[in-house]
Amino acid sequence: MTLAPYASDPARSRGRLHPEEARGTRGPRDAYQRDRDRIIHSIPFRRLRHKTQVFVAPDGDHFRVRLTHSLEVAQIGRTIARALGLNEDLTEALCLAHDIGHPPFGHAGEEALQSAMAEAGGFDHNAHTIRLLTRLECPYPTHCGLNLSWETLEGLAKHNGPVLAPPWALAEADREFPLELSSWPSLEAQVAALADDIAYDNHDIDDGLRAGLFTLETLLEVPPIARAWNAVRARYPDVGQERLLPELVREQIGIMVNDLLEETKRRIAGVTSPDAVRAAGGPLVAFSEPVRAEERQLKAFLHARMYEAPEVDRVRKEAQHLLARLFAAYRDDPARLPPEWRPASSDPVIVLRAIGDFVAGMTDRYAIRRHQEWVGPVDLPEAF
Repeated sequence: MTLAPYASDPARSRGRLHPEEARGTRGPRDAYQRDRDRIIHSIPFRRLRHKTQVFVAPDGDHFRVRLTHSLEVAQIGRTIARALGLNEDLTEALCLAHDIGHPPFGHAGEEALQSAMAEAGGFDHNAHTIRLLTRLECPYPTHCGLNLSWETLEGLAKHNGPVLAPPWALAEADREFPLELSSWPSLEAQVAALADDIAYDNHDIDDGLRAGLFTLETLLEVPPIARAWNAVRARYPDVGQERLLPELVREQIGIMVNDLLEETKRRIAGVTSPDAVRAAGGPLVAFSEPVRAEERQLKAFLHARMYEAPEVDRVRKEAQHLLARLFAAYRDDPARLPPEWRPASSDPVIVLRAIGDFVAGMTDRYAIRRHQEWVGPVDLPEAF
């Protein structure tokens, strides 16, 4: 496929922190293909299958977890990238890795770690993604990290836009390999960010209905959803409601993707290089304002009926308490950490960050087991 002039070209990559020799035995892959493959083969990526998306340690096989969410984001991201003439491999790498720094129990776990590590600069899952990929994951014999290309690290660091006050973990990585944090990222990174929104906005509809947190009738109180549902029913007037719910989700994804493509093509008209994208002063990949407003309506519904639902909130709070107690157990006795994770110094900041690195890497079920070992029984309900 011929790349558009504003796309990221692997032949013009700014390279890697650690230079690498070309090795034909590793296959004919360019820089971004290698990045994607390194992410897929990494241990942190595999751990995503047991990390919370919305529901903590779900007992239903059909609920989404961080891994399935990341795969769905990658599928949407590649579709958008292809339609815009962008680099699909870089887009896929960014989509697959965007949540790799999440701790156990999702945002609840992040809030617990942010509080527990306050004296050491706190915790931020985006910054921890960079820390994992540049420092903590060490599969190679001569250096730590996956040694990803500059463009992949840049896209992960600022896929939500410029970072003017980077958290300590991101600032540390930026000092070693400057990522131009004050500028906008590549179009591939911007696509990954909105593919994430499209995926969780619409797939959370599916999970929320499956969990019984809301009904189709209440969902149809959201005007854009009602409009999409009416279109689906008009196409399939003789098909039962249950069979049409997946079609509703697909309809919504299609509406958002098509709008994003139309608005983005309008914004990138006249853009001739990746450098012009970074200097644009604002996002170029975007929804139109009407669809953006409708997306905010959907998000408001999901927050009220799903993310902040009493059943979900009770589990989230208990998960926060669990992780806080577990962190405290390691802080009280760092010797409980596995030998390879124990801090090399007694400096309080180094100790807290070492504990944070270990705890953040846990899956939901591993955190539960360690809590049972070091603290006591866990009071997480079996729902979801």
